[in-house]
Amino acid sequence: MAATSTSTSYRLGFRLHHQPAPCSGSHPQTSGAVSFLSGSHNFSFKSLETTRRSQLSRISVVVKAESRSEEMQLDISLSPRVNAVKPSKTVAITDQATALVQAGVPVIRLAAGEPDFDTPVVIAEAGINAIREGFTRYTPNAGTQELRVAICHKLKEENGISYTADQILVSNGAKQSIYQAMLAVCSPGDEVIIPAPFWVSYPEMARLADATPVILPTSISENFLLDPKLLESKLSEKSRLLILCSPSNPTGSVYSKKLLEEIARIVAKHPRLLVLSDEIYEHIIYAPATHISFASLPGMWERTLTVNGFSKAFAMTGWRLGYIAGPKHFVAACNKIQSQFTSGASSISQKAGVAALGLGYAGGEAVSTMVKAFMERRDFLIKSFGEMEGVRMSEPQGAFYLFIDVSSYYGTEAEGFGKIEDSDSLCRYLLDQAQVALVPGVAFGDDSCIRISYAASLTTLQEAVERIKKALLPLKSAVPV
Repeated sequence: MAATSTSTSYRLGFRLHHQPAPCSGSHPQTSGAVSFLSGSHNFSFKSLETTRRSQLSRISVVVKAESRSEEMQLDISLSPRVNAVKPSKTVAITDQATALVQAGVPVIRLAAGEPDFDTPVVIAEAGINAIREGFTRYTPNAGTQELRVAICHKLKEENGISYTADQILVSNGAKQSIYQAMLAVCSPGDEVIIPAPFWVSYPEMARLADATPVILPTSISENFLLDPKLLESKLSEKSRLLILCSPSNPTGSVYSKKLLEEIARIVAKHPRLLVLSDEIYEHIIYAPATHISFASLPGMWERTLTVNGFSKAFAMTGWRLGYIAGPKHFVAACNKIQSQFTSGASSISQKAGVAALGLGYAGGEAVSTMVKAFMERRDFLIKSFGEMEGVRMSEPQGAFYLFIDVSSYYGTEAEGFGKIEDSDSLCRYLLDQAQVALVPGVAFGDDSCIRISYAASLTTLQEAVERIKKALLPLKSAVPV
């Protein structure tokens, strides 16, 4: 079977041939062919998704019966739930950039949300020792008692919120923790309130949980922070979960205590409304900004599910270790889901997690060194893009992303490329002309912006800025000053 689009072509074919065995002990022969063709210069994320969805509904497998010549069509259709989910654009762009690099194209990859530092030695050694000492078996589904107690201590000392070990569930990354929380508390038709710009997975997780994502826009002039009045106007009896991410991916915005208290007063008026506080970037924060855990606010502990992990602050993305903390009733429900889903997290990673929490307050010197480097990179990008025409930005107070408004370039014509219509086409243009991989803001719910990850060396960022400037220069005449 072959299917094509204007920018990306695929050939997916599966044919199974069953033949009578010529002799005892032989196996039926099977043959299959899969080919994937994609041109780097006409790559389109929109067409990629459209083509992928349409092809999944058309793929067929032809099975030839051994005893008769007729052919049967095997139904390999997918569930409506899966077909409703959009593929991650950050993954698509990262994979495209990686493929180009492997083909010899010198692409600078600033799309992935992954620290460029190695895991601190003390943490890595703890994992190595776990293997050497034979700590390689299943752990309790909720996580080892040692790690859960360490998490309780961390939350008490650093966040001012108290939990017992049975109110902690350790999972294979914070992403799993968030998804299980949605599955545990959302019923079909419930609404999940998500401020935009948002992490790409929030709306899709809500859809997988049979809930309806309700997107609340924010503005760059307000540092991409949720307006409490807008929140109050959108809440109803269907509102089940409000997601707050501070520091934010993709904007780096940090919610102040005053703003969180305003939000808490609104939340308190709705007995069905829970809050999922995604605090994965809490330690990557730049003074004078400070991190406040939503569960620490008066009356919010009972209705808050706090999610955190080790990937970002401790540069442990590949260790896959996260956790959720909350009232036992909700955490036990998440635990039940996990017991039938993945079971417990890696025993080796959990030993490493204990070592990470033992580094000291907020990760000690190991984390503060990384944060200092991130701040230096942020300051460089703020200065560099601040000097460019047609670029607006909100200075990030945390995380390692810059979310800049480049909409003034929309509508311009790029010679040899075509019209820059939106964040998607601008990112394709920059990948094609500057060989810099960025993520279009439409993936995060704001098409006026693009996201730049500065989880890369300062030297790499300097080169990327020069390439971007050079690529945007031909468009400058069309941008109002």
